[in-house]
Amino acid sequence: MNSRELVLRTLEFRNTSGRVPRQLWSLPWACAKYPQMMAKLARDFVWDFDGPDVRYARAPQTRGDPYAIGEYVDEWGCVFTNVHGGVIGEVKAPLVVEDDWSDAGKVHIPEEFLSFDIAQVNASCAGKRDKFLMAGCCPRPFEQLQFIRGTANLYMDLLDPPPRMLAFLEEMHDFYCRLLRKWAQTDVDALNFMDDWGSQNDLLISPKLWERFFQPMYRDYIDIAHAHGKKIFMHSDGNTLRILPRLIDLGLDAINTQIFCIGVGKLAPFRGKITFWGEIDRQRLLPQGTLQEIDEAVQSVYATLWQDGGAIAQCEFGAGANPENVYRVFQRWSELRGGEREE
Repeated sequence: MNSRELVLRTLEFRNTSGRVPRQLWSLPWACAKYPQMMAKLARDFVWDFDGPDVRYARAPQTRGDPYAIGEYVDEWGCVFTNVHGGVIGEVKAPLVVEDDWSDAGKVHIPEEFLSFDIAQVNASCAGKRDKFLMAGCCPRPFEQLQFIRGTANLYMDLLDPPPRMLAFLEEMHDFYCRLLRKWAQTDVDALNFMDDWGSQNDLLISPKLWERFFQPMYRDYIDIAHAHGKKIFMHSDGNTLRILPRLIDLGLDAINTQIFCIGVGKLAPFRGKITFWGEIDRQRLLPQGTLQEIDEAVQSVYATLWQDGGAIAQCEFGAGANPENVYRVFQRWSELRGGEREE
């Protein structure tokens, strides 16, 4: 079977004989620091995910390089300051500084992202049809609100939301829904969205606030995907255990979250209910773990979460990771499912 069929069978818990699908995430840091290992990974393993090329009639308005030292301005007008090359910086000065959000007009809604041509995207998809193709957009309302307003200020606003903030939230959500609907009309296999929701031990806000403001938005994103016959994936760092049952109830197909931060054993009740889109511990194991510990980590994920699917061998090659450990992650996954067995 090709990569597309392999991923679909895994998401639908009917992968009875194929290997575990693979996906490598890499930051420019890894490409610059370990080019030989990046080449070796590409040579030795088949990557099952890809995405179409996309061209915009009106280019999104940005300035600078998000991975270079210095300042980068994103499509919404938020300014990121970066002191380390190869990774993304942080927003130090929010755009919206007035507590009543009366200055929300300074934020640029990036309508340019809607200016792509569906036929051009579909032509690109046709040339990559053996891969599982992800859409070229990624809504992130909670994180984008933090970039716009500042994290501490946003947390206070959510407790007592100003009317103008609520109006902006509706405008943002409408934009994201229109963007997802247009991508859902293309030949990609899946849509995706993201928001980092967890600290090391729990959610960043109360579950009640999450349910009030963000669960309805995520329901819309998931419903848009499924109404068009697409799968939908979500990324969220940190300990997200308290919202996992809610995301499953909404119909989310796959989640990328820090399963070792949560504790792999605590995820056993969700086996067969959602696909865990990676990962392997980036906090300790990838930078400092032994090869034996990497083997044991992969084995624990497989033993706990695999049920003729339900797990994807995703790993991030980011700042600080030991390249040999990254390689061993994919090597061990291949061994667990009978080697390559590419059909």
